[in-house]
Amino acid sequence: MKSHNLIVLSLCFLVLFPCFSFSSDQIPGWVGENRILKKGILSNAVDPTRVIQLSWHPRAFIYKGFLSNEECDHLINLARDNLEKSMVADNESGKSVESEVRTSSGMFLSKAQDEIVADIEARIAAWTFLPVENGESIQILHYENGQKYEPHFDYFHDKANQELGGHRVATVLMYLSNVERGGETVFPNAEAKMSQPKDDSMSDCAKNGYTVKPFKGDALLFFSLHPDATTDPMSLHGSCPVIEGEKWSATKWIHVRAFEKSLIQSKTGDCVDENENCSLWAKAGECEKNSLYMVGSNNADGYCRKSCNVCTS
Repeated sequence: MKSHNLIVLSLCFLVLFPCFSFSSDQIPGWVGENRILKKGILSNAVDPTRVIQLSWHPRAFIYKGFLSNEECDHLINLARDNLEKSMVADNESGKSVESEVRTSSGMFLSKAQDEIVADIEARIAAWTFLPVENGESIQILHYENGQKYEPHFDYFHDKANQELGGHRVATVLMYLSNVERGGETVFPNAEAKMSQPKDDSMSDCAKNGYTVKPFKGDALLFFSLHPDATTDPMSLHGSCPVIEGEKWSATKWIHVRAFEKSLIQSKTGDCVDENENCSLWAKAGECEKNSLYMVGSNNADGYCRKSCNVCTS
């Protein structure tokens, strides 16, 4: 009940967050501008004048210039040599499976992997008013020509994944590169899809819903749950096929309660399973695919150490 009340309070607070409904060319200074960090200035500070409310159904906001060019390039460089075929969660079992629904490649960073990643995570928490510990590790995605992600929900249909911090309440999608053509984020069920002007710069896929074009450094925040914590079917979204160029993005999924143990938690030395689904997840290969949660790191134990056979005598 405490976690539910916290998330409802956070969602209601964000509804009142100062967002502005003017076009991007009315925002002074954001076009082509890098965010410069100087000594004495908090790098995770949020500038509400750069936030534009896109839609109320679903609730979606764009933050112009959320990342600097250098931060975008840094995230790409961290991921470039470690990409694997992207997976999806099976609706029945919750297992990670391959699917033609999602044809990109990607990888997960570690939480607070370095100073830059930690700073971005702190900035996301400051913008969304949602705790750092409720977020998954940032996933970097790479889309080449023709690659896409069919429309889907970020909230879960299976009980197994809901055990891992509950539903995903919000998603922050950061665009790490420009795309020559295609690669738009599309919301097929959005209420504003009919009123949004369509033009020849959009792909055919993008004309099937409310569309957000990827621009390097921008961040899209949308909510998969209503303020009362019920699921929002209007949050259905997808990534249109890349037609020209390539697309790099970084995704931060945020849950209704803590997803992983705090990195400042001291190690207890106990080797136990802290979730009744640990053995099921271990058999599905999650010890390797999601080792930070299952096994842990040097700073904190994971939740399924026993099932992952990492106990020492």
